[in-house]
Amino acid sequence: MKNSFSIFLAVLSHHFSGTKCSNEATADGDIIIGGLFPIHESVTVTVNDDGRENRTCDRFSTARLVHSLIMVHALEEINQERELGNLTLGYLILDSCGDVTTALIQTQAFMMRNTCAQQSSPPVLVVIGDYYSEISISVTGQLHLEYIPEISYGATSGFLSDKTRFPSFMRTVPQDDHQARAIAQILDHYGWTWVGVVATDSEYGRYITERLWHHATKKGICFAFVSVLPDALNDEFLEEKINSTIKSIIDNRNVSVIISFVKAYCMIDIFGKLLKYPQARGKVWLASDIWSQSPEVLSSQNYKLSDIGTIFGITLKSGNTTKFERYLDDLDENPNHHENNTFLSNFLNEHGTNSSEELKKLIYPYAVFSIELAVKAIAQAVKNLCTNRNCKRQPLQPLELRRALRKATFYMEEKSYSFDHHGDLNSGYDIILWKQTQDSLDLFYSLTLLLHYSFIIGTGFHYNINKIDGHDGDSFLSKGNVTSRCTDSCRPGYRKTSVTGQPGCCYQCEPCAENQYSNSNDSETCHPCKENYYSKNTSSVCLPRKTDFLKWGDVYLIVLLSFTSLGAVLTIVVGIIFLAHWNTPVVRSSVGPISIILLLSLMITFTSVILFGGPPNSYQCQARQVVFGLSFTLCVSCIMVKSFKIVLAFELDPVIQSVLKKLYKPYLIIAVCMAGQVVIVTMWLVHGPPYIDSEITQDNMKLMFCNEKLIPAFGAMLVYIGLLALICFGVAFKGRKLPDSYNDAKFITFAMLIYFISWIMFGPVYVNVTGKYLPAVEMIVILISCYGILFCQFFTKCYIILCKKEANTEKAFRCNIRNYSMDHKGSEDELSSNRVENPTLSEEYSVSVSSLSFS
Repeated sequence: MKNSFSIFLAVLSHHFSGTKCSNEATADGDIIIGGLFPIHESVTVTVNDDGRENRTCDRFSTARLVHSLIMVHALEEINQERELGNLTLGYLILDSCGDVTTALIQTQAFMMRNTCAQQSSPPVLVVIGDYYSEISISVTGQLHLEYIPEISYGATSGFLSDKTRFPSFMRTVPQDDHQARAIAQILDHYGWTWVGVVATDSEYGRYITERLWHHATKKGICFAFVSVLPDALNDEFLEEKINSTIKSIIDNRNVSVIISFVKAYCMIDIFGKLLKYPQARGKVWLASDIWSQSPEVLSSQNYKLSDIGTIFGITLKSGNTTKFERYLDDLDENPNHHENNTFLSNFLNEHGTNSSEELKKLIYPYAVFSIELAVKAIAQAVKNLCTNRNCKRQPLQPLELRRALRKATFYMEEKSYSFDHHGDLNSGYDIILWKQTQDSLDLFYSLTLLLHYSFIIGTGFHYNINKIDGHDGDSFLSKGNVTSRCTDSCRPGYRKTSVTGQPGCCYQCEPCAENQYSNSNDSETCHPCKENYYSKNTSSVCLPRKTDFLKWGDVYLIVLLSFTSLGAVLTIVVGIIFLAHWNTPVVRSSVGPISIILLLSLMITFTSVILFGGPPNSYQCQARQVVFGLSFTLCVSCIMVKSFKIVLAFELDPVIQSVLKKLYKPYLIIAVCMAGQVVIVTMWLVHGPPYIDSEITQDNMKLMFCNEKLIPAFGAMLVYIGLLALICFGVAFKGRKLPDSYNDAKFITFAMLIYFISWIMFGPVYVNVTGKYLPAVEMIVILISCYGILFCQFFTKCYIILCKKEANTEKAFRCNIRNYSMDHKGSEDELSSNRVENPTLSEEYSVSVSSLSFS
């Protein structure tokens, strides 16, 4: 099998003989570690006459050269400190030239060394690199043919976490899903919901763009445009795609934030073209780890950061660069450092004595951490394998080392690390902000730690804001109030509504209706106010709703209660007068006990008016109509009894008078009338009693009132009283022609007419009046009815008792009876005859029922 594979590699090497690169960095050792770095960023391909390709690497990258030197320094440090005892680590570093095909050709050098290895030439057990995901995906597949593990310090594509496809791949950086989630969180933190994306057409670019879209859409963030550039820097369509990207940036004026996942050289071209368009300047560029620590993006062409806008981005976790800086300082003094390193040798020859400073400017702290961590992992795995084994006599095999690497726990800066089951190492991210100082960009001064994300598996990113130059990170980044939205934010009091045919970030702001609110920007819903709260249109908060009712301090209620009190006092005064003159003809003719009951019912009716004012409660709502209904029914029943008495007294037909006398049972009549009303109110209270209710008024007040609920029952109560009053009116109207001195029937008629008029007016007014003064309508009608009865039934009698005492005698009453009888019967003999035939009636009515007139 090995012989067949050796033949295959030999044929492949011959076909690409023109691509063999003489540049390499080597060092002998017991354990050989391969290194694959994009020291050149692109390849120019030419084809010979015989069909063979010539591949020339160009676009030399000083930063990637520094990456290779970090690996060299870490290996030499382990050897110097004899961490592996008598074992030494050597290396073979090759240039991938940022190209997949070239990387695969260079990888043959590692594999052929293993296939054709002699005892004097140890095999390559592991390869550190490549930086790019696209290259790592291809290279690890080829290396896996020999089970050679690959540890990348920069390939972050999530596809490489698939151990079924890439069992030999590991890395010391987090995969891009975490970076995409971090970027989405940053965008959400600053409210940047309408952004542009520029990515490369590569495994890295496609994967991280898809993951960013996945996490961003969950936070309501939309992509205004996605520009995809060719991954190869020498692609013939690259210029066209960059021009298209510039057009997208210019056309989308609402986009102030652009996320870039492209290589540093592409960003140089993009920025160069953007400077020609003033409207495209001043953007916020969020750089991914692929170029966030590449200040040459601006410095190589002397671009001013102030012309570009703001650049900040995510970088992989940073390491301590102090030791490595000292190592670079020694390069000029110790030529052995570059004796077998043609990359470094060429660079030093070109830059002379200033070379160390040039290299130090392009130290990426994340590369120091990731590459040194990869070397630490390899050293620990070798140490674990060779502790109980002589690895010089029994050389290690790549598969052995791969297994050991997956299990190893290694240390750096007093922290322990290990690969997870995906071969990943989730070390976290730093967020850096670019600043320009003294007309130049310098790595140490322009890239300052601003925010820090630490990733913990299963919990996600934890967000912390650190101080920078005396200012907190939020205010520094938000300087100038950068907004990147498709539409302006919906203020509190409004809600977002979607627009047909537009993405979710492009919406309209619809005001919240009455009794709804939204208290945050870009609220998707207007929330209903809680009970007893209200809001007007476009409100951001609900206000407590004031309760309204007929308050005790209301002027109208005070006036009504004053009349109520006056009526009650007058009722008491009348009662006292009647009791003081109990045996006088006026009191006796008014049927004294019935009058006292009538006064008592009027007193209760006046008192019931009080129940219609103040804050309503359930007992009050039920009591006020019941008390009024029963008391006023008693009042009308007493008046009806008095009306019957008048007719009975002056009915001279013996037969009719005899029948009336049998039917006339005053207390029984009152009891029966009251029983009817008791049945009505009892049914009302049992089946649907009045209760406290509320409604919202036009001025957003909560009106508290008593709801009668069963309006038919309420109507039946009033109709029943009206029926009794109608009987009173009919009976009293029959006695309207009584002598002027016996005018009680007339006053009953007047009292009932007042009652009818007031309650007839009450109906339509009660139905149409709303608000807190509705109870006052019934109060007024009750007071009018009570005052009508009080004045018509008692004030005339009190006037006679107090002011016309000569008329309050039995002689005066008999004289009036005689005069009435003579006028209506023709002679006094008829009257005398009637008295003889009816001696009891004559005696009983010697004092008339009616009182004397004022005249």
